[in-house]
Amino acid sequence: MAGLPRQIGKAAATSLLAGAVGGAALIAGELLAAKARRYAKPTMGLALRTSMGPATAPPLRLVLLGDSAAVGVGVEWLSDTVGGQLARLLADGTPESGPRHVLLSSVGVAGSRSSDLATQVARALLHDRPDVAVVLIGAYDATTGRAPEDAAIHLGQAVRRLRSAGVQVVVGTCPDLGAVRSIAPPLRQIAGLFGRRMAKSQARAVTEAGGTVVDLAVETGTVFRADAGTLCYDGFHPSADGYRVWAHALFPAVSKAAMTGV
Repeated sequence: MAGLPRQIGKAAATSLLAGAVGGAALIAGELLAAKARRYAKPTMGLALRTSMGPATAPPLRLVLLGDSAAVGVGVEWLSDTVGGQLARLLADGTPESGPRHVLLSSVGVAGSRSSDLATQVARALLHDRPDVAVVLIGAYDATTGRAPEDAAIHLGQAVRRLRSAGVQVVVGTCPDLGAVRSIAPPLRQIAGLFGRRMAKSQARAVTEAGGTVVDLAVETGTVFRADAGTLCYDGFHPSADGYRVWAHALFPAVSKAAMTGV
């Protein structure tokens, strides 16, 4: 009997090691499967430009910066992108703001990380100064293992440059990666944790730089987890319904920013 505790300990250690190896193998397999999936591609080029609303209404220059969300990967029509849907909401106006003639553009690039924002800011400020900039970034930082603090530094620098140029800035932080269906559990849950860490670091940096934060994971994550229709066929990028959910979450802050800039 004296050797029984040692035997149990050895058995437990062996089981834990086997579980760890098995878990690592499972996650590695899921990573390979996720990379092998067919993902949606941009269908409308890198720069979106359009105008919405009465030509006689006060003009509002709205620019989107960021990753695939800023160019609408996952949908085929500009009107279905988050930018297009935001522009429509702003054009229709509210009782406080009234209708606006929205001049919409995007300098976002699919697959961008926060370190790519410097170039996008330069492009956004190249011609007529925007009134409001909406930045959607963080998903690729989180899924490629970028340290949240490092990504947040780049985001904060971009927000400061825009604010220094007189642009109102609204940032939609990293969405709920635990809602994506292109990866299976437990990797999905791990991605969700990485996304939350990214969003928290982003929120601090944006606030310190003078921007407005919209926590997309908190505001819309429950909807994305409950409704598979909020994602397009690849299970990663939003569908038209998903972009609509994001647009409505962003709209109050963007509308307020537009009025602040008047």
